[in-house]
Amino acid sequence: MAELRFRALQEVFSRQPIAVENQSNEVSEYFAERVFDKPKMQKYLSREAYLSVTRAIEEGTAIHRKIADQVASGMKAWALEFGATHYTHWFHPLTDGTAEKHDGFIEFGDYGGSIESFSGKLLAQQEPDASSFPSGGIRNTFEARGYTAWDVSSPAFIVGETLCIPTVFVSYTGEALDFKTPLLKALAAIDKAAADVCHYFDKNVNKIIPTLGWEQEYFLIDTALFQARPDLILTNRTLMGHQSSKDQQLDDHYFGSIPERVGAFMKDFEMEAYKLGIPVKTRHNEVAPNQFECAPIFEEVNLANDHNQLVMDVMKRVASKHNFRVLLHEKPFAGINGSGKHNNWSLMTNTNVNLLSPGKNPKGNLQFLTFLVCVVKAIYENQDLIRASILTAGNAQRLGANEAPPAIISIFLGSKLTATLDEIVEKVTDSKMTPDEKTELKLGIGKIPEILLDNTDRNRTSPFAFTGNRFEFRAVGSSANCASAMIVLNTAVADQLKKFKIDVDAIINKGVKKDEAIFQVVKKYIVYSEKIRFEGDSYSEEWKNEAAKRGLTNITSVPESLALYLSHKAKKVLIGNGIFVEKELEGRVEVEFEKFTKKIQIESRVLGDLAINHIVPTAIQYQNTLIENVSGLKNIYNEDEFNELAGARKELIKEISEHISIIKAKVYEMVEARKVANKIENQKNKAFAYEKNVNPFFDKIRYHIDKLELIVDNEIWPLPKYRELLFTR
Repeated sequence: MAELRFRALQEVFSRQPIAVENQSNEVSEYFAERVFDKPKMQKYLSREAYLSVTRAIEEGTAIHRKIADQVASGMKAWALEFGATHYTHWFHPLTDGTAEKHDGFIEFGDYGGSIESFSGKLLAQQEPDASSFPSGGIRNTFEARGYTAWDVSSPAFIVGETLCIPTVFVSYTGEALDFKTPLLKALAAIDKAAADVCHYFDKNVNKIIPTLGWEQEYFLIDTALFQARPDLILTNRTLMGHQSSKDQQLDDHYFGSIPERVGAFMKDFEMEAYKLGIPVKTRHNEVAPNQFECAPIFEEVNLANDHNQLVMDVMKRVASKHNFRVLLHEKPFAGINGSGKHNNWSLMTNTNVNLLSPGKNPKGNLQFLTFLVCVVKAIYENQDLIRASILTAGNAQRLGANEAPPAIISIFLGSKLTATLDEIVEKVTDSKMTPDEKTELKLGIGKIPEILLDNTDRNRTSPFAFTGNRFEFRAVGSSANCASAMIVLNTAVADQLKKFKIDVDAIINKGVKKDEAIFQVVKKYIVYSEKIRFEGDSYSEEWKNEAAKRGLTNITSVPESLALYLSHKAKKVLIGNGIFVEKELEGRVEVEFEKFTKKIQIESRVLGDLAINHIVPTAIQYQNTLIENVSGLKNIYNEDEFNELAGARKELIKEISEHISIIKAKVYEMVEARKVANKIENQKNKAFAYEKNVNPFFDKIRYHIDKLELIVDNEIWPLPKYRELLFTR
C-alpha cells in the first residue's frame, strides 16, 4: 500500500492541465444546444403540437395521444440529427442519484430491415423493472413493475448518444417511488395557496412560480490519490487521517486564485453544462483547501432540481477527463469545512413580481410582509419537518461544526427588517385602527425598499436567512437531492398561506376592511413566531442554551429526526395537502432509515478492514524496526549508555503497542455491535441501534489510527495523507 501511495504521488506531480476543446467564447451561441426547448419545438413540431405542449407546461393541461405522437416524432428527428442512438426515461428514485434504462430507436420495418422509431406511447410512459429500487415496503419484491411518466414541464436533453426524457416514477399501484412526483404536487399546492392570497393585492395574478438557485460545494481530489484511498472509493469520505499542519487556518484558499488544472476542469464542465441548458454563472474557491463551488442563475424549482441532479453527474464525468474525482460527501475530511448546497428560494408571480421582494408602494410592501411573515410562521410551525428534510448520515457530521448551521432551525431577517416587524406589532391594535394610525403604519412600511437597499446585514451562520429578495436555506447537504428540502418547504408554506387566508377572511366577514384585517393577522403571526427569529451567532453555545429556553428543538440524531416525518403534525401538512398518502410517506421514511443504516454499515466495514489489514500491520512493521534498533543499541553500549539512548525508543514501542491493542479491541467490539444490530428486522430500530451502538466506535478507532500516523515512518504509511490529498494540484 505504501508503494501505491508513492506511485500515486509521482503520478500527481507529473500532471499537466488538460486542454479543453475550442468553443465559442459567446455562450449564447451554444447554450441549450442539447435541449429540446421551445425554440427546438417550434422548429420540429407542428404549431398545434407546439401550442399543446406550451399549454401543458404553463397550465398543466393534458396532452392527447395524437399530439404525443407528433412530439415524439419531432423529438426523435432532432435527437437523430445530434447523433443520438438511444432514448431513456430519466428519473429520481429514492436513492442518492438518478436512474435511466437506455432503449435503441431501432425497430424492424414492415418489409424487413430496420428503421428508427419512437412513438407518443413510448414518450409518455415506460414500464421499467422497479424490483431493485427502494420502496420502503410499498410493493412486494415480486411486484417488479413500475411506471415512468413524461414530465412535460422539464425539457428533454441529450447526454452522449442518449435522448433523456425527465419523468416521474410510480409503483404498479400508483404510489410515488421518486422525488419528482411529490415535488410537483408541492409546487402545485403552493401555486394555488399563494395565488389565492395574492388576490388580496392583485386580481391579475393566476400563477405562482417557486424559484430555486442552488449553490453546489464540492472537493476535487486527484484520481491517483483517490484510488489509493479505499475509504474514499467506497464511502466518499476519509475514515481516518490526521489533520495537515496547515489547512484552512489562514483563510487563504477562499476566493483565491483558481489553480490551473482546476480552472481547466471548470471551463470544460461549464461548457458541458451550458450545452445542457444549465445556466451556471458563478465559480470560486471555497474555504477548505481543494474545495470549490458553482452556482447557476435562479430557475423554476422543478427544472432547477433536475439541473442540479444533472450537474452532479456532469461534474463527475468531466472531472474524470481531467484526472480528478469529485467528492460530494458533506464531510469528506475531518477538521476542515464540509460541503453544503445552499437552496436560495423565492416566489414569482405570472405578472413578474417577486413576492419576497419589497414593492414600490405600501400596497406592494404589505404583500411582501404578508408572504415574509407567513414563511417565518411556516418554518416555526414545522421546524422538525424542515430539519428532517435535510438531516442525513453525511449531513449530520457537518451541521453545527462551526462551519454550517446547527440542527436548531432558526430564521435570520436582519436588524432593519426585524425593526419593521416590531413596529407593526407596536402600532397595530386588534380594535379598529384610526386613520392616523393607518397612515403612519403605511408610511412606515413604505420605507422598506429604502432600508433594504444596499443593506449588507447578513448572517452566514443562520440555517434559514432572508437575503434581500429570497430565503437562503443553508442547511441542505451537498450530496442531497434538493427535492427533499423543496417538498417540505413549499408544502409548509402552502399550508400556512391557506391558514392565513382563512384567518383574514374571518376578520373581513366581521366588517373589518381588507388591509386592516391583513395587518391584524400579520401582527398575530409576528408575535406567535418570534421565537424562531435569531440575529446572533448560530454556532455559539449561548444560542443552544437560548434556543432551549425558547422551546426550539435541537435534534442531532438522524433516526430521531426522520421519525418526526410520521408525527401527527407532519402528517397534517404532508398528507393533508395531498403531497403523499400515508402509505407513501411511511414507505419513504422506511427507505431513509434503511439508507442511514447501510451507510453506517458500509463505513464500519471499510474502517474495520483498513484498521486491521492495513494500519495495524504497518504499525507492527515499524515497531519491529524500532525493536531491532533497540536490540542493536544494546549490543553496542553499556547498560547505563543503553538506558539513556534507548529510553525514548522503548517508550515509542510501548505507545505503538497500546494503540494497536486498542484498535484491535475496538474493531472487535464494533463488529460485534454490528452483528447484534443486523439481527434487528425493524428498520427504524435498526437505524437507532447503528447510530447508538456502532457509530460511536468510528471516532474512538480513528483517534488511535491518527496517532499512529504521527509515529510511523512516513515512508511506509500506506494511505495518502491529508497534506497530500488537499495540497496536491
